[in-house]
Amino acid sequence: MPTTDRTQRWLERLNRSRHMPWLLGVLSFLETIILPVPIELILIPLMAANRERLWRLATVTTAGCLLASLLGYGVGMVLYQSLGTWFIEAMGMQNAYQGFQGFFDQYGFIAILTLGILPIPFQVAMITAGLSGYPIALFVLAALIARGIRYYGLAWLVWRFGPKVEAQWRRHALTTSLMAGGAVLGLALAMQWLAGRVL
Repeated sequence: MPTTDRTQRWLERLNRSRHMPWLLGVLSFLETIILPVPIELILIPLMAANRERLWRLATVTTAGCLLASLLGYGVGMVLYQSLGTWFIEAMGMQNAYQGFQGFFDQYGFIAILTLGILPIPFQVAMITAGLSGYPIALFVLAALIARGIRYYGLAWLVWRFGPKVEAQWRRHALTTSLMAGGAVLGLALAMQWLAGRVL
């Protein structure tokens, strides 16, 4: 049986399950921690088939991501020398981790916010924030804003344009993420600069 047919049948079974929202939350948790497949590939078809529950699905997906983010933060804070370094090496994220450290040291909240939107492994931000002792409330706030933009924005697109969003997302996901991340980064830096001038 072709892979696309198997995937379609699996999505149909997931959609029919009365536990679908909770299963989606678990998938979001796993995607944030270890799964290399973007949750959007599952989320868009489910949202398109459940337009009356769009915002609930976005909320569940965001919650799963936040729980995983807290776990990653804890790994960075408590277990970096053992589990953290092993995880970074096993996922092949050494270069991304090293590159993000300087950006994080300089911008903190803005760095986490930007990474949460860009198509870059968010595990890097979790572990770095935990290792540095960055305030957990600010970390959660940045993750919530970033992932909220992603998932609630996606829910709005499905509500507005329907199932055809999936094809557009596949075609323009990288470009859209880069533009959104760049816009958020530019706005945050501008606000930081303005605050420095005023204060």
